[in-house]
Amino acid sequence: MRLRIDLAYDGGDFRGWAAQPGLRTVQGELTIALTTVLRVPEGSLQVTCAGRTDAGVHARGQVVHVDVPEDPEEGSPAAARYLTQLDVLVRRVNGFLPRDVRVRRITPAPEGFDARFAALWRRYAYRIVDDPARVDPLTRNHVLAWPRELDVAAMDEAAASLVGLHDFAAFCKQREGATTIRTLLAFGWTRSDDGLLTGHVQADAFCHSMVRALVGCMVAIGEGRKDPAWAREILTGRRRDPGVVVVAAHGLTLEEVAYPADADLAARVELTSARRTGVGESGDHE
Repeated sequence: MRLRIDLAYDGGDFRGWAAQPGLRTVQGELTIALTTVLRVPEGSLQVTCAGRTDAGVHARGQVVHVDVPEDPEEGSPAAARYLTQLDVLVRRVNGFLPRDVRVRRITPAPEGFDARFAALWRRYAYRIVDDPARVDPLTRNHVLAWPRELDVAAMDEAAASLVGLHDFAAFCKQREGATTIRTLLAFGWTRSDDGLLTGHVQADAFCHSMVRALVGCMVAIGEGRKDPAWAREILTGRRRDPGVVVVAAHGLTLEEVAYPADADLAARVELTSARRTGVGESGDHE
C-alpha cells in the first residue's frame, strides 16, 4: 500500500533531505521513525520526496510517499494494523520523530501517485528583513537579516522578467549530465506591513541552489548595484556570474507542492519521466 505523507521541518540542524551515512538528514530521521513504528526490517522502506531540500532549508509543505506491505506475513502485523488506523500512525510516528520534524497527515495514495514525478509544481518562499529596527532574534533561523535597504519594486520587476521556460544554467550548480531547463511559473516580491520582504518562487522543478541564486541576483538589484535588466542578461548568458551570490539557506522554505487530479496522476508521471529520459538527474530540489 502506497502512503502519502505530508510533513514540515525546521532544516537548521539537518544536512538536507537526502540520507547520508553518518549525517543527520530529514529522510534519515523519517525512515527510522517509520521503520520503528511499523516494525519492518531495516532498509525495507524507501521514502521518496517531492523536492530534496538542501542543508538548512526548511519545509512547511513537503510531500513524500512510501510503500508499506499490507500482508502481515510479507511485512509485519504492526504495519498491517496501522494501515487501517492512519490517524494512530501519525501520532506514533510523531512520537518517535525529533521535534524539528512533524508529520501533518498520512493518507492512502491514489493510484498512480508519485510524490516526485507526479508533482505539477513546487512553491518556495524566501524571507528577508532589511531594517535593523525590525530584525527579530526569534525568527533569526528563518529570515535573512540584510544590512542595507532593498528596493522591492526593482526586485519584483527583475523577477518578472525571468518567468517562463528557460535554461537556468546561470542560476544552478551544475551537475554532470543534468538538465538546467526549467519552467518558472511565477516569481515576485512583496513587502508586508511589518517590513518583511518575501520572494515567492514557483516552478515545475528546481535545480541545485537555483532559488538561492535567483534571490542573490535580486538582492544585488534591490541594493541598486545592478538594474532590473541585469537579471535577464545573466539568464541569457547561461553561465554563473560572480556578481550573483548564493544567499544563505535559512531564509528559504518549501511552502507547497501541487498535484493533478487523481485521474491524471499516471499521465503526469509518464510525461515527467519522459522529459527527463537521457538528461540525467532531474534536480527537483533546492
